[in-house]
Amino acid sequence: MREGTFAPRSLARERQDARLQPLYSPAVIRELLERHGLRPNKALGQNFLADRNILGRIVAASEIAPGDVVLEIGAGLGSLTQALLEAGARVIAIEKDNGLAKALAELFSSCDNAIIVHGDALRLDWAELVNAHGPLLLQDTATALPRTIPCKVVANLPYYITSPLLMHLLEGDLDWERAVVMVQREVAQRLVAAPGTKEYGALTVGVQYRARIERLGPVPPTVFVPPPAVASEIVRLKPKPELPVVGKSFPSLVKAAFGQRRKTLRNALRQLSLAPAQIEEALTRAGISAERRGETLSVEEFVILSKAIDELVV
Repeated sequence: MREGTFAPRSLARERQDARLQPLYSPAVIRELLERHGLRPNKALGQNFLADRNILGRIVAASEIAPGDVVLEIGAGLGSLTQALLEAGARVIAIEKDNGLAKALAELFSSCDNAIIVHGDALRLDWAELVNAHGPLLLQDTATALPRTIPCKVVANLPYYITSPLLMHLLEGDLDWERAVVMVQREVAQRLVAAPGTKEYGALTVGVQYRARIERLGPVPPTVFVPPPAVASEIVRLKPKPELPVVGKSFPSLVKAAFGQRRKTLRNALRQLSLAPAQIEEALTRAGISAERRGETLSVEEFVILSKAIDELVV
């Protein structure tokens, strides 16, 4: 199945169709799975959200206004898709699983504000999708070039690919205003962790450099069908308006610093193929002791150190 757009009909009329009973109902979820011959795939993290209150919290945190374009990652069986549509959003929903994508296409086939995309979110160009399926593009009369369409991102992220999906969002070209995502509780702790804690790591630095993060509260396993083996949390990310300039070595520096957490920076940074004298000089210029460990550096110190390294290797 390929991505598709579907003929218009109001969502209010669709709700008269038995197929669009509240999709957060556990009974409806089980009926849909049976009708389409599907079983939740544990390997793909398929746990379907089945709680009206949690859906309401996600929509409220996303601050949806009528006409907003929302990119939904991992639509599952559409409970969050439905809630977003009812809030007035135009939803571009990505689903990797072929069977679930077919079920979604059937469920929302008559809604002009639901675009179902069958594909791997990590391999798709999100900006391209939003610009292609968002509202009609405005044309700049001076340049006649289409403007980028801003959007909001929501997701019940599969736990096994949470980190790469977050970095795909943060490092891509998508013009996003905020992202509200459900993640494993341990991931939420890592996202907001402070230097020197066991949760602080490369993911923390990569995300905190690019965005502001808020934890919006826990989500118990009991609100999913089937219940996952872990607790979840809702988090909200907002892109920082201006990012500090970093050196080209920033990504490899962060990776090296956390590669072996027990090593001092003097030893850990040897992974960057720097001579010992260069390592010492870079740390001196950055005002950072060579005896410190990478996990103690703040995001700001990583930024400063990356620029000091670049000055020496150019």
